[in-house]
Amino acid sequence: MNPNTPFQNKTTLKKAIIDKLMTQFGKNLEDAGPELIYQASALVVKDELLHRMAATNKKDKEDASKKVYYISMEFLMGRSLANNILNLMQSDNFKKVLGELGVYIDEIIQIEPDAGLGNGGLGRLAACFLDSLTTLEYPAIGCTIRYEYGLFKQIIKDGKQEEIPDWWLENGNIWEVKRTDEKIQVSFGGEIENIWVNGKLKVIHHNPRIINAIPYDFPVSGYKSKRVNYLRLWQAQSMERLNMAKFNKGLYLESIVDREDDELVSKVLYPEDNNPEGKKLRLKQEYFLSSATIQWIIKEFKKKYGSDFAKLPDKVVIHINDTHPTLAIPEMMRILLDEEELEWDETWDIVTNTFAFTNHTVMSEALESWPIYLLQPLLPRIFSIIKEINQRLMEKLNRIYPNDRQKHEYMAILSNDHVNMPNLCLATCFAINGVSSLHSQILINDLFADYARIKPEKFMGITNGITFRRWIDHCNPQLSSLITSKIGNDWLINYKELEKLKPYANDPDFRREFKFIRQKNKRKLAAYIKEHNNIEVDLDSMFIVQAKRLHEYKRQLLNGLHILYLYNRIIENPDKAFTPRTFIFAAKAAPGYTRAKNIIELINAIAKLVNNDPRVNDKLKVVFLENYNVSIAEMLIPAADLSEQISTAGKEASGTGNMKFMLNGALTIGSYDGANVEMTKEVGEENIYIFGLRAEEVKERYKYSSNEVKELYISDYELHQVLEQLLHGPLVENNQNAFRDIYQSLLFGDYGIPDPYMVIRDFRPYVEMQRKVAMDYLDEDLWWRKAVLNTACAGFFSSDRTIETYNELIWHLEKTKW
Repeated sequence: MNPNTPFQNKTTLKKAIIDKLMTQFGKNLEDAGPELIYQASALVVKDELLHRMAATNKKDKEDASKKVYYISMEFLMGRSLANNILNLMQSDNFKKVLGELGVYIDEIIQIEPDAGLGNGGLGRLAACFLDSLTTLEYPAIGCTIRYEYGLFKQIIKDGKQEEIPDWWLENGNIWEVKRTDEKIQVSFGGEIENIWVNGKLKVIHHNPRIINAIPYDFPVSGYKSKRVNYLRLWQAQSMERLNMAKFNKGLYLESIVDREDDELVSKVLYPEDNNPEGKKLRLKQEYFLSSATIQWIIKEFKKKYGSDFAKLPDKVVIHINDTHPTLAIPEMMRILLDEEELEWDETWDIVTNTFAFTNHTVMSEALESWPIYLLQPLLPRIFSIIKEINQRLMEKLNRIYPNDRQKHEYMAILSNDHVNMPNLCLATCFAINGVSSLHSQILINDLFADYARIKPEKFMGITNGITFRRWIDHCNPQLSSLITSKIGNDWLINYKELEKLKPYANDPDFRREFKFIRQKNKRKLAAYIKEHNNIEVDLDSMFIVQAKRLHEYKRQLLNGLHILYLYNRIIENPDKAFTPRTFIFAAKAAPGYTRAKNIIELINAIAKLVNNDPRVNDKLKVVFLENYNVSIAEMLIPAADLSEQISTAGKEASGTGNMKFMLNGALTIGSYDGANVEMTKEVGEENIYIFGLRAEEVKERYKYSSNEVKELYISDYELHQVLEQLLHGPLVENNQNAFRDIYQSLLFGDYGIPDPYMVIRDFRPYVEMQRKVAMDYLDEDLWWRKAVLNTACAGFFSSDRTIETYNELIWHLEKTKW
């Protein structure tokens, strides 16, 4: 620790915050509001982080450590102040000092905006990985784009999703450090010329459009760790700030058009790509991130090792998080071939021993590809390299699978006028992994089976994980303290220790305390719901939560239809005993995903119907929380009684929300999909509620005719009733066609495949399992025993375990010895 650290005691910490108010803002304490106190507190913490970061960089240079560069289009970091205070082990000091300064720590924490650098599970996983890598003392750097705007802020207006800009950088990012001296130039467009000089091919790039990539470093602390790694953010900056010739002619808007066009590259996370310009911008983003990062990695390598690139795989491992940064592969080829003048075979050997790849989908339609007509003119040299890689791949495939044109076509990098990004990764990377047991089996046995047969040893499964520091110790501190009071606090950095909690599932006093903490968390969430949704919810009702990206395969629709089913049963038999339930949804739909947005509209229509009907008010409530983000998740997850993880079996790669709920003691109702499979193994079938078709059964169902769906529609009266409510009755009284598309998709499908996500087929098993859940909830001893066991059995899902597995199988980094 910094010998001059203000964290030694309350006195020095308080003085440091007051000094920051004066030296940074020219304010005395009595003149400073919560906003300035937040900034002063953050700057005090940042000073400590930067001191440790400098020490870390120095140590890495001395040790000549191998380092992992984790490239991802998103890192969903959440708020940083509370997490950094926790990791620096000063939570109590900060709480007391801020109290003495006249503010509450919770109030200060709320001032910080959620960093708009990610959207869903992919980005949150990357953030957890950085936390664990740092905690475990591994040399690592995350790399992404410094998006000025996040995905979007979601507002619900008249039950429908609307998107407004998420300008998270409106007041800057207090945590980052700008590194203008390390800027990189990234080239787009132009023409390439091949010439031969002294028997060697030289490639000259004429008339490219060059954009500066300005790096910002975002320090990342670890729990009880001396190391501080960082996330490198790249911002696009135009070479031409202002066209003075046009400006002087009075063409003011035209004078900045080129600048604005260049800087769009880092403007918004995931611009909508359902139009040609959107596709082009996404492709530019992917290359911008890839090129800036790889150029920088090569520069850093050369500073230490000169041009001895044979050492590169021993000192650097580059991990591609899903296919978005795949262009990093041909970019490294370009640099080593064109700038460093290495031969192709030597370059290929280096690249294929440096890159590793994690796949995050099992749906073939989600596998990324780019039209050649778009990629070739935008990245002419990159395309020529990809073309050469593909040519050599085809020669290899023809030897392995001779004369099998159909197989060659779908395994090719270039086919059907597209560049297939997964195949570029599969052909190049030395390690390829799925993110759960089931997902990996599907990749190896189905989706990538023919690649896996060529070199099976490079395919593996590594189940995802979450950091316990943020997802229980920070967001559910009372439960964390209760656990620590029984088993000590080693479980926060040694996940296996959590198993020691198992005997307490049979301790009535412990279960009572466990429930008491849950009720406090529910009270906090209920207050938020009252403030933001103006809905009163029953704290004794079962809080049933489905919080995740809105996609048909995640089946929020199945959940919604079940609520309609319950509503109908109450109306038909109002005196029948009923377990009170509050259903809580939180989800964003992609702006161009019409049906997903329609499902959000349906959920809100169901909420309006249920919440305004006095006949069901004491039994059933439905809430949709708008603009779901990390901060809402930190409040929502600790309050959940039941976690909905009900994706169509075989469609969810892993999930990490399921792990967060489990860690906080929520029980899970879920399909046998993604990491639910491992959860079932860890906690036991009797402590999780698994229903419905398995992945292999889903696959078989796609071969059937529509008769099965029609028969279920006709024979199951309660299902039929629910589906008809999508066309008739109070849900659609203002628009008879509001949910006709959803109805049609269930019964007839889009491409002749009815019920493509098995909502109708799994409806009855889901209803029956929900009935069992409701009965179990009334048995308090049974329910809270299961809840404690879920927490006790969650150790396997620590991202520390995940990182150790990655390191053992792929990265081979050494922990820093201070």
